[in-house]
This record gives sequence, structure tokens and C-alpha cells, in this order.
Amino acid sequence: MRGGACLTVLAGAAGAPLPALARSAALPGITIGLPTGWQTPTGLNLNITSSFAERETLPRDSQANGNLAVLLWTTPWTVLGGQLRFLQTQPFNAISPQGGDWQSGFGQRLTAAQVAWKLGEGLGVSYFLGGYWPTDTRFALQSASIAQRFAISYVRDGWNLTANLHYGTMLDNTSPTGVFYSDYMNLDLTATKRFGKWQAGAVAFGSTDLPTGRSGYRHLGQVAAGVLVGYAFDKFTVQTMVTRDIAQRNYRGEETRAWLRVLVPLYRPEADQTPNRVTVRDDGSTAPPSSARARR
Repeated sequence: MRGGACLTVLAGAAGAPLPALARSAALPGITIGLPTGWQTPTGLNLNITSSFAERETLPRDSQANGNLAVLLWTTPWTVLGGQLRFLQTQPFNAISPQGGDWQSGFGQRLTAAQVAWKLGEGLGVSYFLGGYWPTDTRFALQSASIAQRFAISYVRDGWNLTANLHYGTMLDNTSPTGVFYSDYMNLDLTATKRFGKWQAGAVAFGSTDLPTGRSGYRHLGQVAAGVLVGYAFDKFTVQTMVTRDIAQRNYRGEETRAWLRVLVPLYRPEADQTPNRVTVRDDGSTAPPSSARARR
């Protein structure tokens, strides 16, 4: 959930210019590790995700650093029986094309609403609708776009099995500097298990530009997989991940990315909620729980 997929930009940042350059407004893999299809505890939460990537471009490798702060407000209200929540993001990114000087700046902010429904014991789905705001940062995506996400999660017995499909629609296919943008689709996958306060498992993601009908357009795409290890402290939860491309198209090299995420509950109206359970609500209810309800 952030604007400006930095190393996507690096695919055309050096060397021969590309006839057309695309990029995904949402960083591929940005929601891995999160049960985005399930209901979350009512209140205000902060999600900070930082990643460092290195892509094996020639003649020298390219690096990028992405930092995203997400403010998640899970409301006590329902829409069509589903839990209503709102998100606001603020990214800050930096890139070094092929070992060159680092460039940094604010990426695209995302404002969104999401509704999550409980289908059964541990099974839930959600729909996400939002928009990325335009930005003047040259190495980030500059044009506004609509973001839709469709997620399904299974969270019973400590499992987090989640698939989150991103669909991005550009409102302007050409940036102020003449760069052409295509619509895009990303898929984030998570399969983790909790062991007490520990969490471990596998993550994967894929991304692709959608057809444009534009002559000379080089579609970008990648598939990556990796591992996740997390730990729930008393006041916050930490997740660490490492992913590696197993296939890529027109990126000029494979990417290895290290991730660090911190999940912090800022405000909880229900006094009986366990402080470090920031991602999963056990009973899936959107009404204030009684003190007897168990929490993950």
C-alpha cells in the first residue's frame, strides 16, 4: 500500500531508454504477511513497513529503499454486514540507479476504505477501494490512479493463509514528463503459522502490467517468493521477510528484497483486547466485545 515501486523505475533509469515505462502504484508484495481478508480489532493502528532492494542490473546493481507508514482506523460500524475500516498512507522512497547518486522523495499517498466480511470460522473476505494521489517526485509514479483490492484470508488455529489481488486503474496514462503508464495487477500471497508469540512461514507475490495496445510497449512483470519470521512483543508486533525474484520480465535483472514491518496499536476502545494482537480479531465481530471474549 504505497506509491512508487522504486526498482520498477530503475528498469529504465540507466542505459538505453525504453520506448515505454510502466510502474505499479502499489509496491508488489507490500501486503504480504498481513491477513487482509479478515477483520481486525476496533481502534487505531500504525503499520510501518521498510524494505531495501537490490536488483542485478548491468553494469552495476541498482538499489532502492522504500518506507511506508499506514494509519488504519477500524471502525465499530458495518457496511452490508461487513466491518468498515479506513486507511491513509505516506511513503518516503530513495533510489540509487546502477550505483549512482541516491535520490529520495515522498511517494504517492493512498486514501482508501475497506470492508471485511466474516464468512465462517476463520474464513473472511474483504474489498478495498481507494485512490493514489498525484505527486511531483520524478522517480515515483506521478499520475493519480484508482486502487481496488480483493482479499481472502483463513486465520483459524494460528494460521494466516491469505491471497490479496490488487487492480490498479490509471486516471492519466501519461505523466507530466511524458512517461506512459499502464493499468496493473498484483497478487500478494501469505502462508504462515503462529507458535506462541512467534510467527513463521512463506510469502510470495507477482505483478504484471496489463495490455495497452500500444506499439513498442515493454510490459513489466515479476514473480518472487521468500520467508517470513515475526514476533509479538507486549506493545507491538515485528515481521521480517526476505524475498527473491524467481522470474522477471523487462526489469533487466532479478531483485532481492529485505523487509521489516512494525505493527503498533495506538488506540483500542475495548479494554479487554490483548495489546499485541494488531492483525487478527478472533471472533470476527464488529461490535464491542465483552470481557469474556478470547483474543488471538
